[in-house]
Amino acid sequence: MLLSTPRRSLLGAAGTFALGALALAGCGSDSLSGAEPSSPASTSAAAVEVTADPALTAMLPQSVQDSGVLRVGTNAEYAPNEFLRDGEVVGMDIDLMDAVAAKLGVEAEYQNAGFDTLITGVQGNRYDAAISSFTVNPERLQQVNMVQYFNAGTQWAVREGNPDGIDPQNPCGATVAVQNGTVQADVDLPARQQECADAGQPAIDVVPFDSQQDATAALVQGRVQAVLADSPVVGYAVQQSEGIELVGDVYDAAPYGVVVPKEQTQTAEAISQALRALAEEGAYDAAIEAWGAQEGAVDEFPVNPAQ
Repeated sequence: MLLSTPRRSLLGAAGTFALGALALAGCGSDSLSGAEPSSPASTSAAAVEVTADPALTAMLPQSVQDSGVLRVGTNAEYAPNEFLRDGEVVGMDIDLMDAVAAKLGVEAEYQNAGFDTLITGVQGNRYDAAISSFTVNPERLQQVNMVQYFNAGTQWAVREGNPDGIDPQNPCGATVAVQNGTVQADVDLPARQQECADAGQPAIDVVPFDSQQDATAALVQGRVQAVLADSPVVGYAVQQSEGIELVGDVYDAAPYGVVVPKEQTQTAEAISQALRALAEEGAYDAAIEAWGAQEGAVDEFPVNPAQ
């Protein structure tokens, strides 16, 4: 069942959005093995005000202009990019999309759904857009428009001290957790499985989960030997959880994209222009840095970037 979890409106009466510069605080807790992940703990006095641009509003579908709401699909189980806290969708992607919506002169309303249902939801007009750490790739670009907004690679994590001697360059025979529908599950691990088979080595025991939180909890609890996911997600998981650590380097960096229906090229261009304006005004950096993810910030926001 689709859960509708609208984020509390941050659009002020004057059509502006105040984005606080938040400081990420590592709690050292075991939050990913049960409790909800935490979000940035403190807010600075400085805020970046985002003012709506009527020209960008006019580029949106008439239905969005009339309702004043941009329906956004997300899979809120991928902290720190998108996750649930006290029933509310929060995270880096959410802060950024709220700022985009404010620049577009509308309010973003989030619907939480399975990651592998989001693109079909956009295609079927369930959502006007989706943001959920989608890696831009040729297969997705055949189905939808994607607006670049971030850059992330893949990172591995293991139990503290790496007692199983996991080598991300040669994980044959390892028990590895991964979230369904991600580039790690669909591209990375299958390629590594083939390499293991070609070398006559034991296969990787891939343990799939519907949420990244569950995949990370499996590592914390010792039910798997390693987990891999997007670099900001694994980095945040290690910061929030006791007993696990990063191993190996970040690799295969690629852009994230906001997903927009294939026929809605004007909407995609409006989001691209909104991101450029936010970058010029400082709101983009504020949203990214709030979650300690500044290493993945980009300075260009093309629609359907070349792969």
